[in-house]
Amino acid sequence: MSKRILITGGAGFLGSNLSERLLNEGNKIYCLDNFYTGFKKNVEHLLDHSDFELVEHDVINPLPDLDVDQIYNLACPASPPHYQQDPIFTTKTAILGVINCLELGKKTGARVFQASTSEVYGDPLVHPQPESYWGSVNPIGIRSCYDEGKRVGETLMFDYHRQHGVDIRVVRIFNTYGPRMNPEDGRVVSNFIVQALKGEDITIYGDGKQTRSFCYVDDLLEGFVRLMNQDEVTGPINCGNPGEFTMLELAEKVIAKVGSESKLTFHPLPGDDPKQRKPDITLADKHLSGWKPAVKLDEGLDKAIAYFSSVI
Repeated sequence: MSKRILITGGAGFLGSNLSERLLNEGNKIYCLDNFYTGFKKNVEHLLDHSDFELVEHDVINPLPDLDVDQIYNLACPASPPHYQQDPIFTTKTAILGVINCLELGKKTGARVFQASTSEVYGDPLVHPQPESYWGSVNPIGIRSCYDEGKRVGETLMFDYHRQHGVDIRVVRIFNTYGPRMNPEDGRVVSNFIVQALKGEDITIYGDGKQTRSFCYVDDLLEGFVRLMNQDEVTGPINCGNPGEFTMLELAEKVIAKVGSESKLTFHPLPGDDPKQRKPDITLADKHLSGWKPAVKLDEGLDKAIAYFSSVI
C-alpha cells in the first residue's frame, strides 16, 4: 500500500539511497534537505518523478505542514570532520531536528523513525555492543556534539512516545558505506578508497589495530524498512554488520583491490576515538524477520570502489 513518506536529510548518502528505494516501491516521497552535507546531485535522477518532491529546509526550524504517514529522520552531519566543523550546529540539528520531526508526527499521527548511531555507546567497555548497554561517552569531548546529541535524540523519541503517544522506531547505525558517500567526508572507507585511487598515502590513525564493522548501504536500508514496517517493537535496534576488521586489514584490502602503490602512514589517534565497534544484532534477527547483512565486505568494497572511481 502506497505511503506518503518524509525523509529528512534525504539528499545525503543514506537519505538519497532510501529515497530512491521507497520511491521505487510506489510511495510518495518528500525529500527534505538543507544541503549542508547532502547534495542535490544525489537525487537529481528522481526530480522528474511525479511522486518525488525535493524540499530545501533546515530541520532546526519547524517542518513544513505535510500530511504524511511516515517520517524518517536522517538529518544530521554524521562524519567527524563534518560534525566537528560546527559542533553547536550539530547539536542543534540532532536535538531540534528530532523535536520538529516528533511534533509533526504528533500532529499527523505519522510513525517517526530516528536514525541514531553506534556512537551512543561511546568507547565501549562491552564488546560486542547490545542495545541494553548504556555506553561509555565523554560528554565534553570533541565528539560529544554528535554522540550526546544522538543520545538526547533517543531520549526525546521515547519521551514523546510515553507522554504524547507518538509512534516511534529507533535504529542504531553502525559504520555503513556504499555509493553516494561524499568522497571528502573523512570516514575511513571513503578515505582509504579515495587515497588509494589517487595513489596517495593511506592515513592510519593510532596503530591501526582498532576495529570497526562495515555494513553495505543496501543491507542497512533493508533493516530500516523492516523496522519501520513492523508493529512488534519500537527499538532501539542495532543495524550493522558484525564482521569485525582492523583498520590495517581494511587498508590492505583496499590497496589490493585498487591495485594501488599507496603506503601506510601513521598519525596520532583523535580524541575519544573508540577502540572497538561491533554490533550485537540478536534483536534485529529476532524482530526484523531474521535480518542479517547479506553483502560481504569484499563485494561491497568492489561496488564502493567502482562508485568512487566514477566521481573523483
